This record gives sequence, C-alpha cells and structure tokens, in this order.
Amino acid sequence: MQDKDMVNDVLSQINASLGNYAKAISECSNPQLRQALQQIRDSDEQFQFQLAQKATQKGFYQPAQQANDQMVQQYKNQLNQPS
Repeated sequence: MQDKDMVNDVLSQINASLGNYAKAISECSNPQLRQALQQIRDSDEQFQFQLAQKATQKGFYQPAQQANDQMVQQYKNQLNQPS
C-alpha cells in the first residue's frame, strides 16, 4: 500500500469517527462523559487538520476549492431562510 492510500484511509476513518463523536456527544446526558468525548473529538479534529495539511503539501490530498465571499453569503442566506 502506498503512502497516499494510507493517508487517505486514515483521513477517511477520522472523518467517520468525528461524525460518530458528534452523535454521541449530542445524545450524552452524563456531563463527565460528554466532556471526555468532546476532548477526544477536539484532539482528533486537530490531528485530522494537521494530517490533511501534510497530505496537501505532499500532493496526496486536494481540498475543495475555497468559496468566494459571494458564495458564502448565498449559502448563509439559504440557511437563514425559514423552511
């Protein structure tokens, strides 16, 4: 397995885990467990960000194109409209 494949697999797994942490945190009623899960999630988010930066530098990963101000405003407007 090549480095690029391994990095992409790790990024994919971390992203899936982050979604699972979000769900567990939102459903957790125990304050200590909730805080522990939030700390683990924060640590994983930081690791994911650092790994994605290194992968981008090595050409293993290409992030989505950055949105311009007009696109950001358009999405904000759509999200703020009552349903």
